[in-house]
Amino acid sequence: MEVRTQGKAAVADEDSVASEYLTFTLGSEEYAIDILKVQEIRGYEPPTRIAQAPPFIKGVINLRGIIVPVVDLRIKFDLGQAEYTPFTVVIILNVAGRVVGAVVDSVSDVIFLNRAQIRPAPDFSGSFDTQYIIGLASQDGRMMIVTDIERLMSGADMELIDDATASNQEQGSSRC
Repeated sequence: MEVRTQGKAAVADEDSVASEYLTFTLGSEEYAIDILKVQEIRGYEPPTRIAQAPPFIKGVINLRGIIVPVVDLRIKFDLGQAEYTPFTVVIILNVAGRVVGAVVDSVSDVIFLNRAQIRPAPDFSGSFDTQYIIGLASQDGRMMIVTDIERLMSGADMELIDDATASNQEQGSSRC
């Protein structure tokens, strides 16, 4: 009996451990990503465009000598035309061993969520891709889409990011 009780207590403790998430908005929706993936937050500056890149890849920026591909999440998630305002920011992420920028409409705040607060995303029977959604969380009357930013940024359609970054780094090194 003691073993079961300890086992249940361990599961309960695991569910109550809170992790930090950065919340941001895209249109009227609020999203949350693991704060440990965030390197920094910068104001939006138009990146250098990459020829023949998909529309959601806005281009690249030079971040202290590192060429960083920039993805506009509003365009990636097909949430309409992106408007760049003074609130628009680029979240610099460290995912899958690389640095990537994500353009979002605005950053809200940092919150704590435990596993019990994150509910599984509903099954939409393949009508659209939910593989990047960890679940839905609500806190203080706010509903947030908890996103697996690493899975999103290292998806097959993002392979061009590696190609564009490598291409720019080769061009930069050949100029030296």
